[in-house]
Amino acid sequence: MPQAIKRMVLGRTMATGELEHTLLPKTLALPVFSSDPLSSNAYATQEILLVLGAAGATALNLLMPIVAAVAILLATVVVSYRQTVRAYPNGGGAYIVAHENLGIYPGLIAAGALLIDYILTVSVSIVAGVDAILSAATGLEPLKVEIAVAFVIFVTLMNLRGTKESGTLFAIPTYGFVLSIFILLITGLVKCVGGCPSAETAGTHLKPEQALSLFLILKAFSAGTTALTGVEAISNGVPAFRYPQSRNAATTLSIMGVMSISMFVGISWLADHTHVVFTEEAERTVVAQIAHTVFGGGFMFYVVQVMTAGILILAANTAYQDFPRLVSILAQDRFMPRQFMNRGDRLVFSNGVVILAVLASVLVMFFDADLNRLIQLYLVGVFVSFTLSQSGMVVHWWKTRDSGWRHRLLINAFGAIVTGTVFFIVVTTKFLGPVDVPGRPGAWIVVTAVPILVLMMYSISRHYRAVATQLAHPPETPVEQRPRAQHMVILVTSMDTATARSVGYVRSVRPRTATAVTFEKQHAAMWKQLAPDIPITLAKLDGSLSASARKYLRTRREALSPRDFLTVVVPELLERSGWIEILRRPRMHRLKAALLSEPGVQVLDVPIVKDEVDPEVDETHEPVRNYVIVLISGVHRATLKAIDYAATLNSVDVRALTFGLDPSGAEKIGDEWLRRRIQMPLEMEQSEFRDIGQSLTAYIRRFDPDGVNRIVTIILPEFVVPKLRHQLLHGQTALLVKRRLLFERGVVVASVPHHLES
Repeated sequence: MPQAIKRMVLGRTMATGELEHTLLPKTLALPVFSSDPLSSNAYATQEILLVLGAAGATALNLLMPIVAAVAILLATVVVSYRQTVRAYPNGGGAYIVAHENLGIYPGLIAAGALLIDYILTVSVSIVAGVDAILSAATGLEPLKVEIAVAFVIFVTLMNLRGTKESGTLFAIPTYGFVLSIFILLITGLVKCVGGCPSAETAGTHLKPEQALSLFLILKAFSAGTTALTGVEAISNGVPAFRYPQSRNAATTLSIMGVMSISMFVGISWLADHTHVVFTEEAERTVVAQIAHTVFGGGFMFYVVQVMTAGILILAANTAYQDFPRLVSILAQDRFMPRQFMNRGDRLVFSNGVVILAVLASVLVMFFDADLNRLIQLYLVGVFVSFTLSQSGMVVHWWKTRDSGWRHRLLINAFGAIVTGTVFFIVVTTKFLGPVDVPGRPGAWIVVTAVPILVLMMYSISRHYRAVATQLAHPPETPVEQRPRAQHMVILVTSMDTATARSVGYVRSVRPRTATAVTFEKQHAAMWKQLAPDIPITLAKLDGSLSASARKYLRTRREALSPRDFLTVVVPELLERSGWIEILRRPRMHRLKAALLSEPGVQVLDVPIVKDEVDPEVDETHEPVRNYVIVLISGVHRATLKAIDYAATLNSVDVRALTFGLDPSGAEKIGDEWLRRRIQMPLEMEQSEFRDIGQSLTAYIRRFDPDGVNRIVTIILPEFVVPKLRHQLLHGQTALLVKRRLLFERGVVVASVPHHLES
């Protein structure tokens, strides 16, 4: 049932080979990547008027000079990013440019600023869209937060369906907004030929709260630069374009720039000539006031409002495209958890999409969906990334010196100087402005958050580097080692079919020593009838079962050679197949996890579902064939230890298996396998739908295991990290595989842990 609901909401699972079919033509790429900068025109003019209004009505005359300065800045940034798109066709935008040309820390600063900006983009655009709705339906004001969060969920689900699908859906409101605004501008210009009509707020008295000063003018300019949000999105998403990707991305960027500048200037001109006054108490936005004035209310007024609300809400789509893509690039560089590299059922980076939705929803709820409060956090990250990107491009041209590098260097140098100056203005005006107003946090939140995020990313990278160092350069390879000895201990918690089957499995392996341990007297007495050839120890239950078992195994481990294996066999009799059974057995899962954390101990799980039990079969019967498969994702110490372990299981067939989720990674594994001269055969299988559990299950069924005569043993090399927070940095692939195989007939799973140092 959950899978059916998932398919209904998100659509069918797409194969990896269909990725090229998800690439976007320019007509769809424009609404996908430009909805944010285009939608900024709905509130950029409004923010300028809000700041100027603090100095009284006369200060509103400065609107158009400030708009002209912002338009020039926007044109400069667009031209500069066209060069970035052509120079870096693999995407990554400011992070890649800064990382490659300026160093690790500038790259991480650019990435951190962009990530925070994308979260704010979702929050601000959704709340701005809700404001546009409430301008036409003021009765919904009490439900503002709930409506905003609902729209976040809606945009999230649409993006989980895939880039092309979301682009097709969101193209309608994006192009509808552009068309409605140009109709508004043309109609307004025509009506202004004989004298512009006055807005409903024209003549509103504004009590000067502060004197008109250079600082206030700069603050108004800073507020107007919201028109630049999202301009860098195309440079991050170049790989999502159809071929030729760089050229199509550059063309789309130019189209977006022309549209955005013309709409921004046009809306501002009409606001100035219809004498719009905007305050925080205003019921209608600036665009709503202009539309109401030009169209006199009526049908077109509501069309503009609907399209404005649509573009503002769907402007979040730009962030939904770039945030997951950027964190996936950071994950490839080991600055983010590796799970962010995984593509979901619809070939999108679904983990990034979900995390973005959660963080944006938290912001919306924390700030009560108040646009004026959220907007204070905006823009700082934008100009950090702008400045670092353009500075990195200057270094890039200086190093490469390709044809025409001088004029390209000058363009990016000019862009770096301008955006750096604006960054200084933005931060200064936000810090020195009325930050102490209750409920109005300033830029200090973002300025503080960026270095914290940078330190977090660097800490993640340091952990991955430490893990790689510990796993690399093993002192021996299997071909050079002498065989290790296997010692098995059956953990007896009940006398049932699973325990009997474990006895048969242990006998077939023929370990050097085979014993059993129990903590209940009745089990010890019954054991002599079940397996008289395997000695059993009645141990004292000291505290919990897991603690007592670990204490016993620790004593056994100390008596063995460090090179020998000590495997604890855990029988599991399951009532039925399915996720409910997993939820019903938390005690058993905690027990296996505790045993896995014990150094020098391997855990072998022997499950059987009650439906598989045949009363006519002796479950202690030794399987005739035991097929052993070592599941690997790389060639390192943990893998080599698992290969050694496989050699002790007395199997008729032993092989290593890897699934080619990444072609370059699979090739690297194959080369390293040959270089180390590992004698075990290595098979490389394709996981068409990126689901290792499903692909592994299909592979196992080729052996037709029945649990009695034919057994398949899956060996999983696992990392055991000393700190709980580090577990989040690893993909938990072994856990997912074990849960998938728990109900698979005739399959046992052996976990071979490799304990990492802190």
